[in-house]
Amino acid sequence: MERDQQFLEYVVKALVDHPEDVKIGRTVDEMGVLLTLSVNKDDMGKVIGRSGATAKAIRTVLRVVGMKNDARVNLKIEEPEGSERGGETGASEPYVRDTTVDDVINDLKSE
Repeated sequence: MERDQQFLEYVVKALVDHPEDVKIGRTVDEMGVLLTLSVNKDDMGKVIGRSGATAKAIRTVLRVVGMKNDARVNLKIEEPEGSERGGETGASEPYVRDTTVDDVINDLKSE
């Protein structure tokens, strides 16, 4: 397991009530590293935080971990099945956040 994935697993499992449900996928392509996080639906609020603050913080630190290893790291947080945030139509596809670490860094710079 790579350092970025280990870091994410450690932090998220420390935050949630159901650490056994934490799943992290890792893919690498020409854009860099993509970590995909899935947690128990009851733990989504803890991972996202108020106004997305916790997710932003995790993404920011992942960016730093990635820079140390000369990698561009992005994080997608998958919306759990059965979640009420999946959209008004009740689509069978889970909602996936597509904010990149760059978006978060730019948001932090503009504050």
